[in-house]
Amino acid sequence: MKDKEIERLTNLKEMEKDLYEKGFNNICGIDEAGRGPLAGPVVIAGVIMPKDSMIEGINDSKKVSEKKREKLYDIIIEEAISYSVAIIDQNIIDDINILNATKQGLTQVIDDLQIKPDLIIVDALTHINTRGIPYESIIKGDAKCYSIAAASIIAKVTRDRIMRQWDEIYPQYGFINHKGYGTAKHISAIKQYGICPIHRISFTKNFR
Repeated sequence: MKDKEIERLTNLKEMEKDLYEKGFNNICGIDEAGRGPLAGPVVIAGVIMPKDSMIEGINDSKKVSEKKREKLYDIIIEEAISYSVAIIDQNIIDDINILNATKQGLTQVIDDLQIKPDLIIVDALTHINTRGIPYESIIKGDAKCYSIAAASIIAKVTRDRIMRQWDEIYPQYGFINHKGYGTAKHISAIKQYGICPIHRISFTKNFR
């Protein structure tokens, strides 16, 4: 690993280093993918990484190519002390809204972890049910914290894989390209074909 990458990862772990020094051991980073799209689920992931983890290339998932994310996904889950993923579908999003659906997924992630963390660090969310575990909400945490960045990659890869599967069933919408986000081509397809079962009704009412 090049010195520049070691320096970048060291900086990305600075916040967690401070938390370890305060006595926390199992720190769980949590992030989500898919709050904004017009179709498909929101996916929330949580991961507890070893203190000495230094996986080359870990970063905010939006700054990593799709091909690189797929490789990092395998490395992260192999190295993780514990991880879990919650998939909250479009029907729940329509029923309780995207913010509450995301919060529900976060609690599910905590419930499903095989090893319980003593601290949770989460990207931006507040007023969440962490089952009594203390948490810190960090704005743009996926770009500032190693564990949240790792979680963002797990969430993004999981969701992209789901949307690629849906593309095979509903190819007319182009999910393989935009993953359900509101691109011009996606909106045009909705206007032409109407919505399909994985579209979020509350997100697409202006285009139908």
